[in-house]
Amino acid sequence: MRGPRRGRRALRWSAATLAVLILGTAGAGYLYYRHLNDNIKQEELNLGDSKVAEPTPNAAGQTPLNILLIGSDARNTKENQKLGGARETFGSTPLADVQMLLHLSADRTNMSVISMPRDTLVRIPKCTDPDDGKVYPASDGRTMTNQSLGHGGPGCTVATWEKLTGIHIDHFMMVDFAGVVSMADAIGGVPVCVDANIHSRDSQGHGSGLKLKKGTHPVKGEQALQWLRTRYGFEDGSDLARAKAQHMYMNSMVRQLRENATLSSPNKLRKLVEKATEALTVDPGLDTVKKLYDLSTELREVQPERITMTTMPNRYVGARVEPTEDAEKLFRLVREDIALDGKDAKKTEEKASDDPAAGDDEIAVQVVNGTRTDALGAARGRAGDVAGILLDKGFTQAVADRSTSLSEDRTVVRYPSAELEGDAQAVAKALGIPLSSVERSTNVSGVTLVVGADWRTGKAYKAPKEDNRTPESAEALNGADDKACMHVNPAFTWS
Repeated sequence: MRGPRRGRRALRWSAATLAVLILGTAGAGYLYYRHLNDNIKQEELNLGDSKVAEPTPNAAGQTPLNILLIGSDARNTKENQKLGGARETFGSTPLADVQMLLHLSADRTNMSVISMPRDTLVRIPKCTDPDDGKVYPASDGRTMTNQSLGHGGPGCTVATWEKLTGIHIDHFMMVDFAGVVSMADAIGGVPVCVDANIHSRDSQGHGSGLKLKKGTHPVKGEQALQWLRTRYGFEDGSDLARAKAQHMYMNSMVRQLRENATLSSPNKLRKLVEKATEALTVDPGLDTVKKLYDLSTELREVQPERITMTTMPNRYVGARVEPTEDAEKLFRLVREDIALDGKDAKKTEEKASDDPAAGDDEIAVQVVNGTRTDALGAARGRAGDVAGILLDKGFTQAVADRSTSLSEDRTVVRYPSAELEGDAQAVAKALGIPLSSVERSTNVSGVTLVVGADWRTGKAYKAPKEDNRTPESAEALNGADDKACMHVNPAFTWS
């Protein structure tokens, strides 16, 4: 995670987020409409073979919105290279070095962000490049998540996130870091804080070059870029510390935009919007200024105190990291649209389906063994054992599917379409599985029970106690916290 080449990469999602907020806040979305639309590049949303189904609407018919923010390390322009690219990486396969999932709640009252360290070990699914039809096979074992971008484009990064988290992703926004410089200037700088003088440069020349005095200072232009790139000098010098600094910057930027609802100079605004649209690559659902404007309107509904920034809980595996059990908990909270600020974490009453279930003996159920984990092999014969339990309970069409072995942390019941929701819930109730573990999925053709690692033995399923608090290991940062300050490593301070 700490090689010198990685140290040169910057946060580019902020340019995308800023573009969305500016376009809506200033009401300038229709200036040079066609020209600006032509500036925006687009790619397919999901290049994988399977997709996570959209969540079920709440009682008001609303669904959450999930947007994957991607920062590419592409060195495909001289401007990007000048701002930090190395000659030897010019034109090379890009890496998705910044990945953040932005979750906007169904009722639009709160927003959560999860950052994933770029060296997280994941299984990249099979992806197909829509431009030339090239097929990138699924990774053999786990590999770094930032490599997903090189498997056909951002749509493979989306597919990788969906596979890991089980969260349906509605959109992605990818941006190169050249746009950060001009955008930070346009809003007059973004206030950031350090608890000591800092100079991000070591004896071997590693570091962003950021030099700041102790205290709070507005950063803009290349200095803003340096803040977002800084790893050498913040805390332990890891990508995790850099993610924390990025969260502080994003929160501060949102507060600045809300406090300065308009930009005084129309010419400055025009230049800003030009740069913003030139920097963006999006999916077809966000490929016009009008769509970006509409999105910004929804984002602006959320007050800073209801914005929560987190880092995916992880542990080191050599020089890399992997998700922990707390990461799955964080993903579950997002899947279930539970706010990470704890303000609506009370357990809601499980809603039974309006679709009536068929008789138990008429429900066809496939039972799959999903007990395999990274540390343990699949529990032998588990699909057959649980299918037998269902048979004893009167589900005479329950069968074990021994052709498939999955890896699921928790036991789930999946169904492909609304008319089978009642049947799936009937299976869950018979086994004591909570209705929150019944989910719609396009990956199954009928009611499918996946026996997870939480039910490796025994006849009775014991549902884990629901804890809807955000894990401490996610290092949550509230959007209204204007006192947050980055800790400077003493080896990188100066007097």
